Amino acid sequence: MLAAVGGNNSALAAKRATAIIPIVFTSSADPVLVGLVASLSHPGGNVTGVSWFDAELGPKQLRLLSELVPNVMVVLSMVNPQSPEVAAQRETAQQAAQALGWQLHVLTASSVSEIDSAFAEAKRHGANALMVSSDPFLHSRRAQIVALTAQHGIATISGGREWVTAGGLISYGNSIRDAYRRAGLQTGRLLRGVKPTDLPIDRSTRLELAMRRPKRLGSRYPDKLLVVADEVIE
Repeated sequence: MLAAVGGNNSALAAKRATAIIPIVFTSSADPVLVGLVASLSHPGGNVTGVSWFDAELGPKQLRLLSELVPNVMVVLSMVNPQSPEVAAQRETAQQAAQALGWQLHVLTASSVSEIDSAFAEAKRHGANALMVSSDPFLHSRRAQIVALTAQHGIATISGGREWVTAGGLISYGNSIRDAYRRAGLQTGRLLRGVKPTDLPIDRSTRLELAMRRPKRLGSRYPDKLLVVADEVIE
């Protein structure tokens, strides 16, 4: 028997439930920092998997957003307060916003109703730009978030191309498809007899830039981004 889980909280719950069944996770958090494994090279238990970039991409995401949205003065950062990465996400977003001369307001949401409340708060701040952190819950609610950003006239950047296909403006982050493919390879190694304690944590480093050709929000479309984009959706 083998368990495959996505996200830090799910992986931690699975680890608490069993110390015997091998577990393969996919997560954007540092698996050592959050207590999933003892080290990246020697996990030391029944858990192994794939990690990718998250908080460290915040500065690049905001710079990309600044290329598309003119006259940004106030930017929002949406995080899940239950995420083990929330402190790092807040810090890097704040530093990136300061470097651009923007005011940053952090919105927290860990439920459907809290997402609605967060956008009511966003309206009070008068922001026209939003960065959504990489988080399994927020990712699962991308259709709701994209609809609310359109309703409130807020341009949004996030970490996965799935946000753009859902109607978002731009995304820059790790390829979830690549991470899941790597998790499948990890699973195959375990099924062939490799012990999870001896299987190093894999790192997905494939980054993707996806964009929706902007026709609203007063956005412009720099040719230099068109050249480097992995995918442009009309």
